[in-house]
Amino acid sequence: MDAGTLMDAELRRLRSNRPEVCGTVLAGTDGLLIASDLPATEAAHLAALAAASFGLGQRVAQAATRGEFREHVVRTTDGQVAIYPAGEHALLTLVAGPDADPEALHEEARAVARRTGGVFDAHRRGYDEPQPPITPGRLTVRTPMATIPTHLRQRSAQDGWPRPLF
Repeated sequence: MDAGTLMDAELRRLRSNRPEVCGTVLAGTDGLLIASDLPATEAAHLAALAAASFGLGQRVAQAATRGEFREHVVRTTDGQVAIYPAGEHALLTLVAGPDADPEALHEEARAVARRTGGVFDAHRRGYDEPQPPITPGRLTVRTPMATIPTHLRQRSAQDGWPRPLF
């Protein structure tokens, strides 16, 4: 199975185990959508917002010196949205209804985030390997006319371009 299929299967399994989850989004920490079961436009916007929220959450955690970012939960009148880091380069975002049990949801979501993040990081690792630096070839150096000896600079009429006959 390829990485995309594995990640989609994990998201589907989470949705089937937790019926209170209305939608899932797996996105890169750069805000680009990786996988989702939401409509495309909504998923892309949520992926970008999750990345911004993750960046802000990381910054708050660093400023407060209270450890690493674990999750960000936004509770609304109609439910909650939770964002979890999934490996080094991905985020799992869940949209859940108002009847969601936060503790049970967090436990299962963290496990899914760990698995999908591991798959994504392993798949991405091949692209992140350092490439050898590209060293440009030696540039052609042009010698200024003033440094060429005079006897080499003089041309005879025969050495030049032929003159047109008209």
